Amino acid sequence: MKKIIACFTLCALLFALGASAQVQQPKKVPRIGYLSARDPASDSTRGEAIQLALRERGYIEGQNIAIEYRYAEGKSDRFPELAAELVRLKVDIIVAAGGDLLLRPVIQATKTIPIVMTGGGADPVKAGFVKSLARPGGNVTGLTSLIEELSGKRLELLKEAVPQIARVAVLYDSTSPANGPELKEILPAAARALRLTIQPWEVRGTDDIDKVFAGITKQRPDGLFVTTGATLNTNRKRVVGFALTGRLPSVYGRSEYITEGGLLYYGADQADSYRRVAYYVDRILKGAKPADLPVEQPTRFEFVINLKTAKQIGVTIPPEVLARASKLIK
Repeated sequence: MKKIIACFTLCALLFALGASAQVQQPKKVPRIGYLSARDPASDSTRGEAIQLALRERGYIEGQNIAIEYRYAEGKSDRFPELAAELVRLKVDIIVAAGGDLLLRPVIQATKTIPIVMTGGGADPVKAGFVKSLARPGGNVTGLTSLIEELSGKRLELLKEAVPQIARVAVLYDSTSPANGPELKEILPAAARALRLTIQPWEVRGTDDIDKVFAGITKQRPDGLFVTTGATLNTNRKRVVGFALTGRLPSVYGRSEYITEGGLLYYGADQADSYRRVAYYVDRILKGAKPADLPVEQPTRFEFVINLKTAKQIGVTIPPEVLARASKLIK
């Protein structure tokens, strides 16, 4: 009888120890793969804003969430390799911080890991990334920022801010698919209506930039329109520096250019967009399926004017244009 009791006691002790060990097992920390088309420095505004938005939702990096960062540094040929690396790490979500050229290899790398778009690139339905905005239907959801669709409005605002301009150089990244319709349809139509002449200048990579700048300088345009793309966004300080040196009134498709000294930005409120990225991450980690999370279009827009730059390049913005700005940098 004593042996039976001893055996029972031992079994109970072992069970209790096992249960205790099981209870004390640390919870799995979700891992987010963050893949950016840029380098860490030029991506810092976006990356830090998303981190802050995650923190506001209770996700603190190094405590209850881990983030695997990968940066392509403007080199589009690295996108497939970096996407595959995140898939091999078996991250729980991939945040694709870039446009179509970045998003496509991420989608090709996995059909199961949820992918959150940050808003770059063209219409995701036209690009074939989702079935519809309301019902994405696959493993991709997130934001679309209407960068391409708002190009005509940006050109119009440049003309209103600097009425005397007649010829505008358009700097575009040829590796970005979204620039196709923008250059062939949207901008030419807007230019005709505004009686402007546009001069497209193609940038294929970082090594092209100085050569393109020299060509633009020879043509002596009155203004500069900068589209989006990995190469240009990564080299935005050089782009803005060129516009300042040449005293060229400039307009951009990303607000980060304005903090570097660009003149005008019009588009989605990017701070709001980055907060929405955190919303998608939160919903997915709590069990929502990307297929059921509608892709969001921007609901808040901003028109930013850098008055310090206007003064530096000798431009006086009309009062009626200043009155329409949502933000003035003084």
